[in-house]
Amino acid sequence: MAYTTINKSTDYFNTKLYTGNGADGNAVTNVGHSPDFVWIKQRNSMSHRLYDKIRGVNSALISNESNAEDQYSAYGQFESFDSDGFTVGAGTSNGHGTNENGQSIVSWNWKANGAGSANTAGSINSTVSANTTAGFSIVSYTGTGTDPETIGHGLGVVPKMIIVKDRNTSGGWRVYNENIGNNKVLALDGTIASTTSDAWNSTTPTSSLFTVGNDTITNGNGTTHIAYCFAEKVGYSKFGSYTGNGNADGTFVYTGFKPSFVIIKNSSNAHNWTMIDDKRLGYNDKNYVLFPDLNNSEPTTSESDIVSNGFKVRASANGVNQSGNTMIYMAFGQSIVGSNNVPCTAR
Repeated sequence: MAYTTINKSTDYFNTKLYTGNGADGNAVTNVGHSPDFVWIKQRNSMSHRLYDKIRGVNSALISNESNAEDQYSAYGQFESFDSDGFTVGAGTSNGHGTNENGQSIVSWNWKANGAGSANTAGSINSTVSANTTAGFSIVSYTGTGTDPETIGHGLGVVPKMIIVKDRNTSGGWRVYNENIGNNKVLALDGTIASTTSDAWNSTTPTSSLFTVGNDTITNGNGTTHIAYCFAEKVGYSKFGSYTGNGNADGTFVYTGFKPSFVIIKNSSNAHNWTMIDDKRLGYNDKNYVLFPDLNNSEPTTSESDIVSNGFKVRASANGVNQSGNTMIYMAFGQSIVGSNNVPCTAR
């Protein structure tokens, strides 16, 4: 049985559904914490929009596109990060994306540590918002184009997964995952299999630093970059891999806790990323899928069951279960028992 120092996972991560109203001042509350990183997807065919406190409310990134950050004011405003949620407003196109009237919208919310502070641990100075309890940090830095450079991430432990976007150009996204190695990358905005890259200078992250190499997306000269860094915490987060069997009776993946949010990518072949959570619709076998690299509407199909100690793949789909292929995943959730030995309420 997994014991965790995190007795209430919603203090650090939570999925929150809300309905758009097409007007300014639409406050989304009861998130469970004051989020520092908010990922929003309208559940019809609109793009994903990512916001964080370091970059500010007027700077959206889109996970399914390579575009530079922008306000995207035509598609709904992100107005504020609040004490128990956030506020969205109207855009010039009826708030499409963050607040379209009558639309169901999903948000995934992480707690870091506010707008960040200076970090001088690496060869490049960075601004870091780090939550060492939950193993999550947001890092902003300016690249030099020099290979290698090191950047402080503030976690105090080795990150298992790092997602980087160059903020100023349309260069795309880079993803590091320890299960594919330090000389490989995935692209959050694309389907590519893990491919050889100098994005990380073939250097494994340490408890204080990650290394970037000769890659414009992770280290463009004079370009600002944002990195989302994730470390594993027993009973709360897991970053692992499994092998697909190509069968509708798919692999069971043990996480040691009941996941509330899972992202999966076939790292062996070119297939879409997939994501499920415990709110859409939130019960087996109706954990509906969305795709971080697509602006598709949410299909009313399910690929995985969420269980008390992991997740069970229930589809032969190549993106989550291609036979003999390696799937990497990230999962957040709640252990059965907390650090005080008191059983946690299932969520």
